[in-house]
Amino acid sequence: MKLFRHGATGQERPGLIDAQGIYRDLSDVVDDITGATLTKQVQQRLRTLDTSRLPALPAAIRLGPCIAKVHNFIGLGLNFADHAAEAKLPIPQHPLVFNKAPTCIAGPHDPLIIPPGSRELDYEVEMAVVLCQDAWQVSEAHALDYVGGYCLSNDFTDRYWQNHYAGQWTIGKSAPGFGPLGPWLVTADDIPNPGDIQLALSVNQQRKQYANTSGMIFNVAQVISYVSRFFRLSCGDVITLGTPAGVGLATGSYLKPGDKITASGGILGEQHIQILPG
Repeated sequence: MKLFRHGATGQERPGLIDAQGIYRDLSDVVDDITGATLTKQVQQRLRTLDTSRLPALPAAIRLGPCIAKVHNFIGLGLNFADHAAEAKLPIPQHPLVFNKAPTCIAGPHDPLIIPPGSRELDYEVEMAVVLCQDAWQVSEAHALDYVGGYCLSNDFTDRYWQNHYAGQWTIGKSAPGFGPLGPWLVTADDIPNPGDIQLALSVNQQRKQYANTSGMIFNVAQVISYVSRFFRLSCGDVITLGTPAGVGLATGSYLKPGDKITASGGILGEQHIQILPG
C-alpha cells in the first residue's frame, strides 16, 4: 500500500492510493498516518477496504509529511562508502547515528526557506524506514518485523553549522524544512528487498546523485538492531539511512535561492522542492 497525508500544514488528513492510482481520503477509517496505523492489524484492515467507496481527492491537493507523531527522527552518517570517500572520512566501523529534530519534518513538495545564518545548505537524498512497533534489544534476524514501511527522505544539512560548531551534526540538520518525508509511505509488504531501491537527485535538472541502496554499508536490519541496543525506539520513529556520493560538500557548490531540487526513489516516489530566501 501507499499511504499519504494531505491538506494544509498542521491539518493533514490520512489518504491511500488505490490500485488505479487514484488518491483517496481515509479520514473516516483512521485518524491519521502514524506508527499505530502501520501495525499489522490496522494494515490488514486497510487492505480489505473497498477503496472505490472512499472519497476521491483532487489532483491539486498538498501532500504533507507521510508520517505523523514522530518521536525520534534518527539519521545515519557515511552509510555509503563513496560518500565517506568524498567527505574524506573513514568508513565507519559501526553505524554513525545522530538525531534530527522532528520539528524539521516537512512535506515532499514544500518550499525550503533558508534559515537565518545558514551559509552552506546541502542536499542528501535517502531512503527512510518507519517503525510499526517499539524496538528494544532487537536481533538482526527479527529487525525487519519492526518495519511498517519506507519513504523517500532528504537530509538537508547546513555544512557550516555541522562542521564549525564542535562537530554537532544535529544542529546542522534540524532547521524547519530540513527533513521532508514522502510523497507517500510504502508499506513493507510492497518492498520485500529494501536493499534494491534506486535513489537519485538533481539540482536545476542537473543530476548530482545516483545510487542504489544496495550500496549501503549497513542495511536496514543491521541499523535497527544496532540502534535498539542503546535506546528504545518507538512505534512511528523514522530512521533515514544515509546518502550516496554527489553532495555539495564534495565540490563546495551549495544550494541558493531559486534552486529546484528533484529527488526520487523509484517506488518511493519523487520530491520537488524549491529553495527560497530567508
